[in-house]
Amino acid sequence: MRISYRVFYLLLFLLSPSFAADKPALMLAKVFHASVDVSDYWVSEKLDGVRARWNGHQLISRGGKVLAAPDWFVDEFPDTALDGELWVARGKYQHTVSIIKRLKPHTGWKKIRFMLFDLPAHKGPFAERLVELRNIERHNQSPYLSIIPQHLYTTSQELMQHLQFIVDGGGEGLMLHHKAGIYRSGRSNDLLKLKQFTDAEAVVIDYRAGKGQFTGKMGAIQVKTASDKVFFIGSGFSHKDREYPPAIGSTVSFRHQGLTDSGIPRFAVFIRVRDEP
Repeated sequence: MRISYRVFYLLLFLLSPSFAADKPALMLAKVFHASVDVSDYWVSEKLDGVRARWNGHQLISRGGKVLAAPDWFVDEFPDTALDGELWVARGKYQHTVSIIKRLKPHTGWKKIRFMLFDLPAHKGPFAERLVELRNIERHNQSPYLSIIPQHLYTTSQELMQHLQFIVDGGGEGLMLHHKAGIYRSGRSNDLLKLKQFTDAEAVVIDYRAGKGQFTGKMGAIQVKTASDKVFFIGSGFSHKDREYPPAIGSTVSFRHQGLTDSGIPRFAVFIRVRDEP
C-alpha cells in the first residue's frame, strides 16, 4: 500500500519520541497581591527554566511533548509523578531550551537539573507534599534531581527583602505555595508568583520597521494577548533580535508596569521568545 509523503511525515511526527498525546494538567500561578498573609505560604525562588512533568517514566513538557532525556539522566528518578523546572542556572533559559529541544538524547543534558517543587498525584496539602519531596531528595541518588529550597516568612517586609536578594543575584522572582493548598490543575490562589515587574505573554502578529539607527531592521513587534489586546513592543531587543526578530506566530514574554484604562500593558519591554516544546 502506498501513502502520500504528507501522511508519511504526519505518521513520523506522531511516532517520534518528541510527541505526547496529552498535555500535563499543571497547577498554574496567580499574581501575588498585597492582601496575602505571607505566613500562610512556603516561599521559593522562581527559576528561569522549562516547566516539565515526570510521569513516572517520561519527562513531558508543558506543551505536551515527551522530551528526549537520556536514560542516564532519568535512571534514578522515582516512579511517582513530579512537577518541576528543567534548569541550568540563572539567566540560562535559552541555553536550557536549546538542550531539551533536541529530538535525540545527548550529553548536553549533563548541564541540566530537574528542580522539584511539587507532587501532583499527592492528595495532601502542600506542607505534607513538601515533607515527601524532601524525603525523595534525601533517599534519591540521582545527581540530576533536586528540590527548590523553600522558606518561611512572617511579614511582607521579610518577603520583599528576600525578593530583592534574589533579584540582586540575577534571579527572576519568587513563588509562594499555600501550606494548606491542594494540588489542582489550572490557576489557583494557592500558588502565587511575585516579581518586581509584572510579566505576561503574547503572540507576535506583525512588525513595524525601524527608523534611525534601526533603519533596515525591526523597530517593534506587534503582539496580541490572550484577552485580544493588540499593541507594539519596541524596547528590550538586542541588535541581533532586531536583525532576526521573533517569528510571526511565536509567543514572547514581556514585562510591563500595569495597564492603561483600555487594558493595554504600560511600558512593555521584550524579555524573550517562549520557544520551549
